[in-house]
Amino acid sequence: MKKFSLKQIAAQSGLSLATIDRALHQRGNVHPQTLQRIEQAQADLELLQKASLAQGRTLWFDVVMHTPTRFSDIVRDAFISQIASFASFRIQIRFHCRENMTLAELNALLKKCAVDSHGIILKALYAPALVSTIDTLVKQHVPVITLVTDIPGSARLRYIGMDNFNAGKVAALMMAKWHHSPNATIAAVTGDAGFTGEQERICGFQAGIQEYAPHFSVQVVSGGFGLNPLMYQFVSQFLTEHPTINAVYTVGGGNTGILQAFATHSREISTFISHDLDRENRALMQAGKIDVLIEHNLQLDAQNALRALLQFHHFIPQTENAVPYSPINIITAINMSV
Repeated sequence: MKKFSLKQIAAQSGLSLATIDRALHQRGNVHPQTLQRIEQAQADLELLQKASLAQGRTLWFDVVMHTPTRFSDIVRDAFISQIASFASFRIQIRFHCRENMTLAELNALLKKCAVDSHGIILKALYAPALVSTIDTLVKQHVPVITLVTDIPGSARLRYIGMDNFNAGKVAALMMAKWHHSPNATIAAVTGDAGFTGEQERICGFQAGIQEYAPHFSVQVVSGGFGLNPLMYQFVSQFLTEHPTINAVYTVGGGNTGILQAFATHSREISTFISHDLDRENRALMQAGKIDVLIEHNLQLDAQNALRALLQFHHFIPQTENAVPYSPINIITAINMSV
């Protein structure tokens, strides 16, 4: 970073050249507040210089997601929609979205991205080996942000998404208010136990049911990664073993497969609560198959992720008092956007 002239610092701080000269060369007493103004002016000039340099080159950000296509599609749309919010930068986003991905494939992909990436946004299963990979990337000055589901214990820059535990509690409150069966047995369905965010939602839901409707029973079924054919298999087997299920809370999608499993067993669902306003869930809600969706603003998440990566590289100033979580929104057929 080049050294700034006295004239530049004076213009940025609003102080006189004489005051700047006296302060920087320690000629006479200078008020502490004046020194703070000079230090801030120098910091602002450095930030402006970095931003100017960044505007002259392409910044590559990589979105890496192990998720069903229906969810990666809305995440992709959200990030593309927010690039214009940072129009002064030449941001290019590379999407690496897979419905099926082994840990070895994920680690290899992350290392490949890191060769020229300015930041990685990641949605993946938790694994100790992944924690190690993230720590290595960060040491190489490649920041990693976790999206929707966190990787605890890693050196990731920050997590962006809902407070998943409280999202589960909100779903429990909706179930307690919506479901009127005196002896409800609820299937709490998760795509895989390795997704931290999904497990937090399940735990929040169980805690909420205990608080709001302790007479309800919750049975957890895990597996299928939110993919309809696999969810059908897992839930169908689950229904064979649990004949009293009459309500569903699903945290990871695959709702068409879940509904098909109930239809195969000639079982009715009195109340169905799920997450995410994607194309599939929108159609199911319009058809009256889903009662409530828990949703958060992915556009806001995308904006926060891009901002955090630019802040990491000191291309834009740090935001004070950043909101730790995305708001939890409740969607029904009445307020569902067209």
